[in-house]
Amino acid sequence: MKPALHAIDATLPAPPPYTPAGNERALFEHAWKRRVPLLLKGPTGCGKTRFVAHMAARLGLPLFTVSCHDDLTAADLTGRYLLKGGETVWVDGPLTRAVREGGICYLDEVVEARKDVAVVLHPLADDRRVLPLERTGEELQAPPHFMLVVSYNPGYQSLLKALKPSTRQRFAAIEFGFLAPEQEIAVVAAESGLPSERVAPLVALAGRLRKLKGHDLEEGVSTRLLVYCASLIGEGLPVRDAVLAGLIEPLTDDADVKAALIDVAGAVLG
Repeated sequence: MKPALHAIDATLPAPPPYTPAGNERALFEHAWKRRVPLLLKGPTGCGKTRFVAHMAARLGLPLFTVSCHDDLTAADLTGRYLLKGGETVWVDGPLTRAVREGGICYLDEVVEARKDVAVVLHPLADDRRVLPLERTGEELQAPPHFMLVVSYNPGYQSLLKALKPSTRQRFAAIEFGFLAPEQEIAVVAAESGLPSERVAPLVALAGRLRKLKGHDLEEGVSTRLLVYCASLIGEGLPVRDAVLAGLIEPLTDDADVKAALIDVAGAVLG
């Protein structure tokens, strides 16, 4: 039997604001109804995490978010035995909690985690939908309202940090990018409070800087940084200072690159 969409409880907080770039909301809902795990890929700051939070609230589902890093192990996700009050007790990790309780487990930047994490995810991300807990001897069956979502930034991929085909092909995938300029202007204006006409030059600058990705920059300007910059301007900080602190300094530590970015900003903003 297919799980029905949860009705949104009026007592739950409203979904975080999210401006769709395409049909990603419909894709997410269809994937959830059919119990299909999702892989979200796209550049830093393009809205992947916001999108998952938005969809969890939209569907009325608990959200368990894990920010993956080099030291994250399978035990960090599943759980471990800990000493409490002189006794050794089992404590569930976030993935185990999500499977037991139902909801969305979101692993952000999953390629940053250790390789043993993929081994744990595989039986959850195929038709078995099970989570074996070797230390407790349990094999948890995921309920219909459990969903696994992972994300990563292809721009940071390397031979040492890439999803193996055996992992990738267990997920349907949605590719994210930055919004069209008119949409991004509206989003930044709404979140920062800065008028659209003052946001527009910042978005134009971001577009210019994003074209430098892969040349002088590892990553382009995120929408998040644009909101920070516009917020600083809205508080009265001079535009030049806000652009330096909000857009340029977070992108690079290289003095020559920084000087070049300042020149680009000057040419765009005047």
